[in-house]
Amino acid sequence: MPQKQNKHNHLVLFSVSNFDMQVAELHQQKFQQHQHKHNKENNNKIMCKKIQLSVSADTELYNNHNSSNNDNNHHHSSCGCDVDGCHKVEGEDLFIPPLNFAMVDNGIFRSGFPEPANFSFLQTLGLRSIIYLCPEPYPEANMEFLKSNGIKLYQFGIEGHKEPFVNIPEDTIREALKVVLDVRNHPLIIHCKRGKHRTGCLVGCYRKMQKWCLSSVFDEYQRFAAAKARVSDQS
Repeated sequence: MPQKQNKHNHLVLFSVSNFDMQVAELHQQKFQQHQHKHNKENNNKIMCKKIQLSVSADTELYNNHNSSNNDNNHHHSSCGCDVDGCHKVEGEDLFIPPLNFAMVDNGIFRSGFPEPANFSFLQTLGLRSIIYLCPEPYPEANMEFLKSNGIKLYQFGIEGHKEPFVNIPEDTIREALKVVLDVRNHPLIIHCKRGKHRTGCLVGCYRKMQKWCLSSVFDEYQRFAAAKARVSDQS
């Protein structure tokens, strides 16, 4: 009898144990379902917040853009300029290089004739000297600019001949070349009227001093002279 009772008790305990496990599994499933639902609701709330923030940010950008356009329109209407062609920047100078401006070497530049609109740009170069290759007197405005900035003028009057077989005076070019080669005059700029022929001749002689081949010298000359290249200059 005792053995049978123990066997019965063992079966009862086993049944109770299985029942508890099933109950535990049901509770676990319900908990997981509840947790999944809770997470889904939170994700929906976060998504709504993100969408709301995105819409708010886009609205703010749109308003700022319209405000900026209104300010620009007000500026253009007050300055009386064309909106597409307006390049004015308040509180800043415009740095406009002269015609045909280019760097020849360290401390050596070339260009066409500097206009008053180019003075602010020339100041950024820290010039010590200007080599002027035209016979005409230097304009008063340009002379005032040189004086106020401590720039020395070297003028070598070379006539701007248009005839194809009029040679550039060699002695004048030689004297101008001495000024170019003297580093005490650097930084300097070489210019004539357009920065093409007379300037091109002096720069070409400087290139020969640098041992450039003739084809490279002529290529540089023609790049600035373009269709108006002259045989006499290249000679």
